[in-house]
Amino acid sequence: MPQDDWSTQLKKIEREFEGLPPEPSPAYKKLQSEEQKRVKQRAAMIGGGARLVLVGALGVALAFWPYENACGSGLFGYLAVEIVIIIGGLWVAVSTWRAQLPRMHILSLLIALAGLVLVAVEILPRVGYAAVDPKHPPQFSCPETQNAPPRTSAVEQRVESATSTLQERWKTRTEELSRQFRPQRDALTRIERPELLSQPAHGSPRD
Repeated sequence: MPQDDWSTQLKKIEREFEGLPPEPSPAYKKLQSEEQKRVKQRAAMIGGGARLVLVGALGVALAFWPYENACGSGLFGYLAVEIVIIIGGLWVAVSTWRAQLPRMHILSLLIALAGLVLVAVEILPRVGYAAVDPKHPPQFSCPETQNAPPRTSAVEQRVESATSTLQERWKTRTEELSRQFRPQRDALTRIERPELLSQPAHGSPRD
């Protein structure tokens, strides 16, 4: 009997003596290893998909940016979000590369590339590497203008419009209620001041 067979038989005897189950066969070990790989692959796909959706949602949110982004703090906030998109795309690209997910890896690289393009669109005209209107060149800082009204965002304008409308409605309603309750108020005044009872309800007192 070959030496390998003796070693295998001794291992089986030792496992039986120690009360352990028989050692799994190579085929079973292979199936178990493949199943573990599939579980890890599914977990990696779920994690990569969640990261991809998060970064993509941030990119879509830029289309609904509610603040002024032509200059000043609004521009820097806008650029900060674009940089976060680039970093997020690279982060997903690294994780999908390690998990061997080629489709998600390509998509994450496209998102990072789109973020770079968005940053370039905002920065290049302001540093002189793109054609701009010479009369109104874009700038990083907002120009200071005297007696210029403060800029308000679209959301602030809607809030101001709604507030003004509510104030007008409240004023109109208050005036209507005041006219409706004027006779009752006059009657209460006459009750409190008896000398007015001899006077007519409307008009000047009789001579």
